[in-house]
Amino acid sequence: MGHPPFEVWAPRARAMTLLADGVRYPMHQSTAGHWQLNDAPAGELKCRARDHDIDYGYLIDDDATPLPDPRSRRQPDGVHALSRTFNPAKHSWGDAAWTGRSVTGCVIYELHIGTFTPEGTLHAALGRLDHLVELGVDFVELLPVNAFNGTHNWGYDGVLWYAVHELYGGPRGYQEFVDACHQRSLGVIQDVVYNHLGPSGNYLPRFGPYLGSDANTWGASVNLDGPGSDQVRRYILDNARMWLADYHVDGLRLDAVHALVDRRATTLLEELAAETDTLSVQLRRPLSLIAESDLNDPRLITSRQAGGIGLSAQWSDDFHHAMHANLTGDTTGYYADFAGLDALAKVLTRGFFHDGTYSSFRGRHHGRPIDTMRTATSRLVVFDQDHDQIGNRAEGDRLSACLDSGQLTIAAAFTILSPFTPMLFMGEEWAASTPWQFFTSHPEPDLAEATAAGRLTEFARMGWDPQRVPDPQDPESFTRSILDWSEREQPHHAQMLAVYRTLCRIRRNYPDLTAPRFALSSVQYDNAAGWLVLRRGAIVIAANFAAVQATLPLGPLASTLLAVGTVQATSDAAYRLGGHACLVGIAALA
Repeated sequence: MGHPPFEVWAPRARAMTLLADGVRYPMHQSTAGHWQLNDAPAGELKCRARDHDIDYGYLIDDDATPLPDPRSRRQPDGVHALSRTFNPAKHSWGDAAWTGRSVTGCVIYELHIGTFTPEGTLHAALGRLDHLVELGVDFVELLPVNAFNGTHNWGYDGVLWYAVHELYGGPRGYQEFVDACHQRSLGVIQDVVYNHLGPSGNYLPRFGPYLGSDANTWGASVNLDGPGSDQVRRYILDNARMWLADYHVDGLRLDAVHALVDRRATTLLEELAAETDTLSVQLRRPLSLIAESDLNDPRLITSRQAGGIGLSAQWSDDFHHAMHANLTGDTTGYYADFAGLDALAKVLTRGFFHDGTYSSFRGRHHGRPIDTMRTATSRLVVFDQDHDQIGNRAEGDRLSACLDSGQLTIAAAFTILSPFTPMLFMGEEWAASTPWQFFTSHPEPDLAEATAAGRLTEFARMGWDPQRVPDPQDPESFTRSILDWSEREQPHHAQMLAVYRTLCRIRRNYPDLTAPRFALSSVQYDNAAGWLVLRRGAIVIAANFAAVQATLPLGPLASTLLAVGTVQATSDAAYRLGGHACLVGIAALA
């Protein structure tokens, strides 16, 4: 990591004392606000920490209560308590055969450790990895796991970015999880949040200028461009390196990069991309960076040599919105612009819908066109459901709550067989009936009340009934969101699981589906009749979004790979598809 243990950056402190296992050690300031121990106690503690746990914290100025280490690896008693040393080198890795893979073009599976299993731990999640292998996914993407106050939440309120939440299994459990994934040829992507800190347990401002003067949706922005920002950026860059090197993670999903306030000539994202590329060479395995971005800006995935940021991939919310609006008929809020199959057709062939077009939700023009001649389709991550798009609905309801099996198949087919990098959300593969609601466990009553009020305000803007919004602090909002794995044995859920397994197998077996060229895709659709056909080389994906029968001019098919619903060939090489029917086939040679 390049950061000595028992050294802390605290330019705002006038005095600093290390409290380690009940013993006080005075510290002295070296350069640029860094505090360190004298050589003798430093050597003794570093040697002891290699093999033994040390509980420690920092006393700033005349404080009587020690604060946790900003770079703490463990918080066994919560984010307000002492830190505990952790030596990542003590884990004996068993993933030597894992050479890694680039995330682009692969199938990603997004999951939340706390609700993926009833136990809500990394160890319990190990018991479900074989299910993911059988499903056919390539990467597991974990929602944030860093330490937060309370027992359960989504993970986006973290305050100690270097520590793995203890109730999930802590850093040792995290290493064991990644190791087990790699031994099953599953890559791991970690969701990280660098745009804000949680509201409880954030002691970083006591140490230094970690927060800037700007604000975003979640509070004060992180100081990326003001005085002291060199060290704040180093704090973030070292954190990214920790996941990729110490924990063998294969990639990072960067939360809401549009909320990063960064006016420096070389942005944090550029630095992160450059350092990750260098680390990839050192570790001799591919490392990926995926941006969640609301900007529809292709410069994020344009190479640095061509003047871009140089990230591996970015999310395309437009794909989700077009799929959701056309399947559900929901045109409220930001879905308004996506009604009609022409919106979905544009997304499938050009990547973004808003590529400089007017966004009615924003009240302005939005986005920038993708250079489809030079950009790989696989640099866009797409999904028909994810934690945000489910959890930020009033009741946290999944598509399975309002769509039939045919419509769910259509969503799955266009997501998994799309030209892009598909991502699934845990449980969607068997049409899970459990919702995924917004849940928190803030111990502070004022914070709990403010969180609930903020949710109601957000939903009012979307036009949703506030009476339908569950209280995030109600423990039932959390327990309702835990997956019910027994559902997989029920006929309807088992059928959907079989469909998902088939689609993942088709994607893996037919190279046309993963060829990263926009030009390979062509789309036919009829808005009035409600059908759309996507062709990727010889592969044909056809769907009737309407509830009534439609005739689609597909031409002759050499074989059918998947058919759900009523599908009938006609004498003129057209196909009649019943309402909500879906067909995947191989076109006959001319």
